[in-house]
Amino acid sequence: MNQSIVAVIDGTRARFFKLESAKLPEYQSGPNLVESQCLCNQANELQGKELWANTKTGRNRGSNGQAHGYDDRRESHAIEFERSFAKDIVSEIVRLSQVSQAVEVILVAEPQILGLLREVLSPLLVKNIKVIELAKDLCKLTPQQIHEYLAKKNILPARKVFLT
Repeated sequence: MNQSIVAVIDGTRARFFKLESAKLPEYQSGPNLVESQCLCNQANELQGKELWANTKTGRNRGSNGQAHGYDDRRESHAIEFERSFAKDIVSEIVRLSQVSQAVEVILVAEPQILGLLREVLSPLLVKNIKVIELAKDLCKLTPQQIHEYLAKKNILPARKVFLT
């Protein structure tokens, strides 16, 4: 069976799966999507004062008591946090593809994160590895639900269920 790595990503988590065939296919269901690793985006888990010195954006008081607005560039910082998370994800994808000798990487992520991953991944991945992208948030699903969804899209082989 082709070695595939499936990365399912949202803004706070990246889950990595391997497709494993049944050890005894005549007696067990398979292939099975098995979670092998999970990364968390620490910046998205932090809230308010844990991440920013001031929880309200764009306000400041002058010496005469009048408020004036300004841009504290939080949005550009948030994009940098996401870019850093994308680099961590790509490092893990490269490591897993080398360890498992993968021939295929399936990226399932929200569109914005998928774009960041594409920027970082293409120069680092070996040229003979096929990359399949799907702009969808499936991170909250179970491995079996993810497998069923990807099988319906003809991205993964369908799971054959062994009936006793």
